[in-house]
Amino acid sequence: MRTTHFKKGVFGYIELIRPFTLLAPIIVSMCIMIASFFQSGKTGDIFNLLWITILPASFTLAVLNAASNSLNQAADFKADKISKSYRPLPRGLVTINQAKTLSVILYFLAFYMSTTINIMFTIFVILIAVFTITYSITPRMKDFLFLNQIWVAIPRGMLGVLASWSVFANSLQPVPVTIGFLAMLFLIGGSITKDITDCYADKKTGTNTLVNTFGIKKAAFIALPFMFFPFSIVPILIDIGILGSYLWLLTFLAVPGYFIFYLMIRDDKKSRFLENTSAWTFMYITYFFFAFSFSVLTVLNSIIS
Repeated sequence: MRTTHFKKGVFGYIELIRPFTLLAPIIVSMCIMIASFFQSGKTGDIFNLLWITILPASFTLAVLNAASNSLNQAADFKADKISKSYRPLPRGLVTINQAKTLSVILYFLAFYMSTTINIMFTIFVILIAVFTITYSITPRMKDFLFLNQIWVAIPRGMLGVLASWSVFANSLQPVPVTIGFLAMLFLIGGSITKDITDCYADKKTGTNTLVNTFGIKKAAFIALPFMFFPFSIVPILIDIGILGSYLWLLTFLAVPGYFIFYLMIRDDKKSRFLENTSAWTFMYITYFFFAFSFSVLTVLNSIIS
């Protein structure tokens, strides 16, 4: 009996950090770090650096995301009881205090790990932590219309890209700032997809989102420019010299933006395999592909040059 209870507790903690969502900081950050390494012209064994620098830095950002997930579920306990009763807190596998304690431990772990990379990386980790904490705790930004979308997009888009770039190069250069800005714009629109399944619960608990304020279809139309615009302006950014011509292929990522929009207006419900909608899943995949494509194009350009 005691063994069964222990196993349930362990699985509860694992569910609490939402492992699937940790793929985003790992994949995106690794791609950005590799791109920054090659574009900065640094010398060294990239495969050796993968183990001693890239993976630890990526894992740091994943731990930071896990801390945010745990804190957010502790703060959203009432809403999750309504719309996501399968989560570990509503099921009683983990208590609110245990979730908060885990969050604190993970935040401190992420901070400690960041100090082993470099000072700029640590600064960005602290900034990301500030945004994710203020998103969840009172007076939490999650409850405010429009601000909640921006509060998700800044740390996961702009700050996440800049933190990753800072591992090997100056993150305040035009290329990382621009890529971070494009990622932020995409996530301002794309993160709306996570609110579809929580529409009723958010409204009931005082969280104002675009979905529960305007309805899914109007919210989708509001989100569309943010998912289309960042990629459609890549040719303009190339023409004025901010981005290199080798990145023109990123323009085609505007197409998935339209598909995410289509999935939203279809009034898409929960995916059979993941806890959110197909639109949300495809949004994540598009973001992965954006980072991966940017990295591959940058590496290839550096090798050819």
